[in-house]
Amino acid sequence: MNILQVKKQFGIIGNDSQLDEAINVALQVSPTDISVLIIGESGTGKESIPKLIHQNSHRKHNAYIAVNCGAIPEGTIDSELFGHEKGSFTGAHEKRKGYFEAANDGTIFLDEVGELPLSTQARLLRVLENGEFIKVGASKPLTTNVRIIAATNVNMIEAVKKGEFREDLFYRLNTVSIQMPPLRNRGKDIHLLFRKFSSDFAENYKTPPVKLTEEAVLALQNYNWPGNIRQLKNFVTQLSVTEKERLINKEVLEDLLPKNLTKTPILFKKDNKEDISERDILYKVLFDMKRELNELKAITEDLIKGKNKLDIIEADNSHVLEENDLILSDQKSIESQETLSLFDQEKILIEKCLKKHKGNRKNASSELGISERTLYRKLKEFGI
Repeated sequence: MNILQVKKQFGIIGNDSQLDEAINVALQVSPTDISVLIIGESGTGKESIPKLIHQNSHRKHNAYIAVNCGAIPEGTIDSELFGHEKGSFTGAHEKRKGYFEAANDGTIFLDEVGELPLSTQARLLRVLENGEFIKVGASKPLTTNVRIIAATNVNMIEAVKKGEFREDLFYRLNTVSIQMPPLRNRGKDIHLLFRKFSSDFAENYKTPPVKLTEEAVLALQNYNWPGNIRQLKNFVTQLSVTEKERLINKEVLEDLLPKNLTKTPILFKKDNKEDISERDILYKVLFDMKRELNELKAITEDLIKGKNKLDIIEADNSHVLEENDLILSDQKSIESQETLSLFDQEKILIEKCLKKHKGNRKNASSELGISERTLYRKLKEFGI
C-alpha cells in the first residue's frame, strides 16, 4: 500500500513532506512487532498512526484497543490496564479483564503515555520486557502477546530528567519514534485542511461553504496554530456558523483568530509549581518596607539622645508600621476575595464547557486545554 492509498483509507489530509515521512516510517514498522513512540503536539493527528500500523500488520484481524492514559483516574488506571480480582478493592464485585488481557495477540495504543503514574510505569515495563502482568489483588502473573504503540505531547527527555518518567521505560517504548509535524510547519496543507473542514460542514448542514480571499489565505498560513488541526477545525466551524458572508477577507479572519497565543492554553497548573504573580511581588515589597522601618527604628534609638525626640520618632515609625500592617491586612483580604472569585470562575467555566459538549469530558478537556485527568480532579474538587 502506497502513501496516497493510506491517506485515503485513514482520512489523512495533506501533502507536506514531514507528514509523508511519518506515514512512510509507520508503513515500514507495521510488519514488525517492535514498540513505537509517536511524538507530537496536541491536535496534530497522532491517533491516526497507530490505526495505520495495526491495519498493515499481521495482527490486523485481532483486537485494537486505544487507551487515553490521561483520562483515567490514577486510582483506577492499574485496574483498567491490567484487570483486577474480585474483592481486591472497594467496589470490585467481580473479576475483570484489563486492556492488556483483552488485547492479547492484537495491538494496544497508549495515548498520553507521559501521564502514567510511576507505579503504573513499572507494571508497563514488565509487559514490555517479558509480556507478564499481574492483576490488581492477584499474586499469579499472566502473560499477554500485544504490540504496544504509545503517543505523547510531553517532552520525554525533560520528563526523564525530572524523574516524572522512567528512563528504562522510555527507551523500551522509543524503539522507533515517529514525529508528527505541527500544523504551522505544514505550509499549504493549512488551506487544504481549511477547505476540507469547510466542505464537510457545508455538506452536513446544507449551507454554502466558507471561502477565503487570497490575502486571508496568507494570513491563515502565517498564524501559529498552537492547537494544530483540532484548533483549525474548530475555527472553521466558528466561521461557518457566525459569518453571514461566505467569502472571508483578511480583516475578518485576523479579527477572529485568537491574539498572542503561542501554545495550547493551560487553565490549571500542576500543584507542585509556583506561580509568581504581581500580588506576590507586592507582598515582598511591603514586607521589605516593614523590615527596613524596623531597622531604621533600631538605628534611631542608638543615635538620638533625649527621650522626647526618641518618643516622637518612635511614634512616627509606629504610625508608619501601623499603616503598613493595614495595607498588608487589606491585601490579604483582597487575595481571599480574588481566590474565591477565581475558584468560582473556574467552576463556572468548566460547567459551561461540559454543558456545551453535553457532558463529554474528552471534548471539554480538549477545549479547556487540560488533560482529562486534570479535568476529573477539578470535577471532584468543585463537586460537579
